[in-house]
Amino acid sequence: MKLAIINGPNLNLLGQREKDIYGQMSFDDFFNALKNKFKNIEFAYYQSNVEGELINKIQQFGFTYDGIILNAGAYTHTSIAIADAVAAITTPVIEVHISNIFAREDYRHTSFLGAKCKGSISGFGLQSYELAVNSFL
Repeated sequence: MKLAIINGPNLNLLGQREKDIYGQMSFDDFFNALKNKFKNIEFAYYQSNVEGELINKIQQFGFTYDGIILNAGAYTHTSIAIADAVAAITTPVIEVHISNIFAREDYRHTSFLGAKCKGSISGFGLQSYELAVNSFL
């Protein structure tokens, strides 16, 4: 099985930014632990702060991988273009968020991606990614 994890803006700062919301672990450390836990899965990982680059990766993985785990960060609430990219591919996508977006500011309650995805997971910290992996098994 091949799964791609795509992270959007500011998620490169995990472990450094707003630790009360996003935790203390870097995504690189978490990703290594995830790969060790699921040794039978081939993982690809990509992070960008640039909307168009995220769309390019969604399209690249979107016809050949078994699943995509997408945390589009703030683009979740603003990007129709990323939602359109998710709708255009054949690979199922799980939308994930580290924080509970529904317990935060009102503008974070809207996701342009959710309706285009197989499902959405939020509020479980970095474990949101592991829950998404398990949904593909």
